[in-house]
Amino acid sequence: MSSSRRRVAVLGATGVAGQQFLVALDRHPWFEVVALAASARSAGRPYRDAISSESGQMRWACEEALPTRFENVLVQNAAEVDPDSVDLVFSAVESDAARPLEERFAPRVPVVSTSSAFRYEDDVPIIVPGVNQEHAVLVKRQQRERGWKGCVVPIPNCTTTGLVVALAPLVRHFGVEAVIVTSMQALSGAGRSPGVLGLDALDNVIPYIPKEEEKVQTETSKILGTLEGDRVVPLDVPVSAHCNRVNVRDGHTECVSAGLGRAASPADVRAALRAFGTEFTDLGLPSAPPALIHVTEDPFRPQPRVDRSLNDGMTTVVGRVREDPVLKHGIKLVLLSHNTKLGAAKGATLVAEYLVQQGLV
Repeated sequence: MSSSRRRVAVLGATGVAGQQFLVALDRHPWFEVVALAASARSAGRPYRDAISSESGQMRWACEEALPTRFENVLVQNAAEVDPDSVDLVFSAVESDAARPLEERFAPRVPVVSTSSAFRYEDDVPIIVPGVNQEHAVLVKRQQRERGWKGCVVPIPNCTTTGLVVALAPLVRHFGVEAVIVTSMQALSGAGRSPGVLGLDALDNVIPYIPKEEEKVQTETSKILGTLEGDRVVPLDVPVSAHCNRVNVRDGHTECVSAGLGRAASPADVRAALRAFGTEFTDLGLPSAPPALIHVTEDPFRPQPRVDRSLNDGMTTVVGRVREDPVLKHGIKLVLLSHNTKLGAAKGATLVAEYLVQQGLV
């Protein structure tokens, strides 16, 4: 890695995920934010004003304070940012708007995205650090076949992220034949607009999140698939997902049952989970946690309020590992993953760090 920092732009900088990017990138040793971009209605305004209501309320969604260096930076129109003015783009734009924007930048500069705009295309990897970073070499196919100098590398839906982190060691050690997952997803995963109003979730559980279950099912198979040549062969595993919005600020909790390829005791599974990911964490990337998975023995954990911030939200917490009598060789567990840290901005930052370290961008 060169001692010079790479110039980066954040698209969708005023949204919930975009705000998390500012926290993740503040004083980053490898990346320097030189452009904050959003829709035309925010363009030309200082960042603090762009995220404030007419009454002066600052709509800042992070627990950390807004880094002072960004307060007075003028927000640019994302559609007008010069791709040649930056070395890397982070996209935190809703998928419908993301597609034309990412198509504008990717031919000339690498784009790491939190959107689903490109996730399901054959030459596009969906990367989860420590799980399938070897898929990142697909960017070479993108560049070759599309004639691009840059590339698009998305991270998955935030619900998928925690699921595949917990499933990956099971796939590697025992095989996985079937997965059933019920999610209890934080309000921050909906963003502010259109989002879910707090009043909707108060004293309530909302049992439907549009397109969420399909994303979890499709992305899990692709991420856990095998790289063969210049394509990913998805893992042949049925995934049944029930996705719910609950009255929690941050942190997606998921109850998972997995039918394994061979018998394994809960102790075997806990050992596999604890040992997972050391080859990735040993790379020394700035945003990597000391452990990808933390296994708790407390039967009342994980809990969002007390566990989501472990290692700055970059570690998936797993508990209640036990036998599942319904599935063949069944194991069930509960996991907690920080949806706006690992599942969004800081996870995307870690992906970018890996791409840079490996010389892929």
